[in-house]
Amino acid sequence: MASSTTVQELEAEADDQPVEPWPRGISRRATMRISDVLAALQIEFPAVTNSKLRFLEEQGLVQPVRTPAGYRQYSPADIERLRYVLRQQRDRYVPLKVIGAQLAALDAGEEDDVPLRAQLATRDGVRPAPATGARLTAEALAREAGVDPEVVTGLVTAGVLRPTASGHFDAWARDVVVLAVALGEHGVDARHLRVFRTAADRQADLVEQIVAPWRGRHAPSSRARAGTLAAEVGELCTQLHTALVRAAVSELAP
Repeated sequence: MASSTTVQELEAEADDQPVEPWPRGISRRATMRISDVLAALQIEFPAVTNSKLRFLEEQGLVQPVRTPAGYRQYSPADIERLRYVLRQQRDRYVPLKVIGAQLAALDAGEEDDVPLRAQLATRDGVRPAPATGARLTAEALAREAGVDPEVVTGLVTAGVLRPTASGHFDAWARDVVVLAVALGEHGVDARHLRVFRTAADRQADLVEQIVAPWRGRHAPSSRARAGTLAAEVGELCTQLHTALVRAAVSELAP
């Protein structure tokens, strides 16, 4: 009578089995085209583009199957992998190299699986325009921020807000107005806020210098790289500014 398989033998056999890449337990049958992927990601990541997907592929973060005709096809597992990458960029501003290392650890089973759940969002690294696609007029901006139109006018006069040539404002203008009003309650008026505008412009100039080599290229993946890099470096500038202000303010407390 043959002896039964021991626990040690079973464990050895399990060790010899290749670890299924992350995410595990999700279909890897590649039947989805890029258009299908964009539709699946649209609700959570409305700013994701065809170029962005190709750029993430070039970085080795997702590996769609190629048909004999050269078309890319994605699986449900690829979709979840893309969601992980896009969330890490959008929510935590994690650099792509770090995300790649995180995925490698998940693939190897060295890290715990992250929960797979969707969440409604309004930006993907770079914040898109409002859902309507239209920019805000001064009157609409005042309504959105819950302030009198004179407040918006005052911020424009002080150089804090800059409308386009057509007199419209971008998607970030509402945040600027709301924060300016909050500071106004502490006696900080619009003219005092010019220093913030100047600092932001200088930081934007620095970011522009960093991404300029990528913006000068014509390949769609290069433009996607420029957008990703601008978002990452811009957020690092924001975090550094925040840390410096907090450190300075902490010295004012007894």
